[in-house]
Amino acid sequence: MSFGDPNNPYAQQGQQPGQQPGYGQPQGAQPGQGYPQAPPVQNYGAPGYAAAGPTEMPGITKAARIFLFVIVACQVVVAGLYGYYISEFDANATGLDGTEAEVFADIGKGLLGFLLGLSLVFAALGLVLALKWTSGGNTVRVCAIVYGAFAIISGLFTIPVGLITLIVAILLIVFAAKGDTAEWFRRPRH
Repeated sequence: MSFGDPNNPYAQQGQQPGQQPGYGQPQGAQPGQGYPQAPPVQNYGAPGYAAAGPTEMPGITKAARIFLFVIVACQVVVAGLYGYYISEFDANATGLDGTEAEVFADIGKGLLGFLLGLSLVFAALGLVLALKWTSGGNTVRVCAIVYGAFAIISGLFTIPVGLITLIVAILLIVFAAKGDTAEWFRRPRH
């Protein structure tokens, strides 16, 4: 009785009755043992199989995205207020001589114009993060946490509207740092 090609060193060699196992042959090999089996293939959400990560955005992650949109809206309101203050600046600069009033008005308008531009850029960055929230990777989550930290600072300097920004930014940081949100951003994408 033969178990394969005798010239193939990897083929299972048969053993004659009464013969001792030779070099390279197992002493008491069980049938079916031999080469080790490959580990089971992990499923990464292939069609027809369960996905490895969450398939629907968790509620806490949706709330963090809404907080991003609220911060963007607050920044647009702050930019609008800066625009209004720029338009009203000349009316409030009365009482000074001509050259002093012009210098004062130019410095004030320049500062308010810079803050207006900064608010619009900050709003645009928040909008980009909010729009990338569903398809972005873990980098979007980390950037949202950093954005929330800057929103806290921004909220401190623009207190009437900034109070809303301050509270929402703290909630954004807390919700974006939660485990469910981190799991959502680390899920496999196809």
